[in-house]
Amino acid sequence: MIINSDKDIKNILSGICDLTLPKPQWTHEAHFAAAIAILSDSNFDAYKDMPRIIRTYNEATGVQNTDHEGYHHSITMASLYAAKNVILEGLPSLMETLHKLLASEYGQSHWPLSYWSKDLLFSVKARKVWVEPNLKNLPFRTEWP
Repeated sequence: MIINSDKDIKNILSGICDLTLPKPQWTHEAHFAAAIAILSDSNFDAYKDMPRIIRTYNEATGVQNTDHEGYHHSITMASLYAAKNVILEGLPSLMETLHKLLASEYGQSHWPLSYWSKDLLFSVKARKVWVEPNLKNLPFRTEWP
């Protein structure tokens, strides 16, 4: 799926919530689109709802949520925190926010490895609960009211 509009971004979130998004469309870009959409929608508490939504979507598309695959809590939360910090810049559209995020360091799939060691990031603990980075602190806020 090519993401060209705010509506496309909202449709990705809808698709993972109602389990209609085809699995091949659940790309790196779509993950960030969903993060921006859920953070921008007052009907959701992104930090509580996104883990459940991703786990449910994974199961519906044949991805097991285990100690070694599927949902990863620390990466999900770090991605939400990164997205929230771009949203706070007040860009005029979801698309502009997505483009800015994807163009940044945090839009790259490998970015967490600049902050967490591979051993810690891919540990069972980091997959299950939030684990603070062990290489350097994140340069943005990681707690929200």
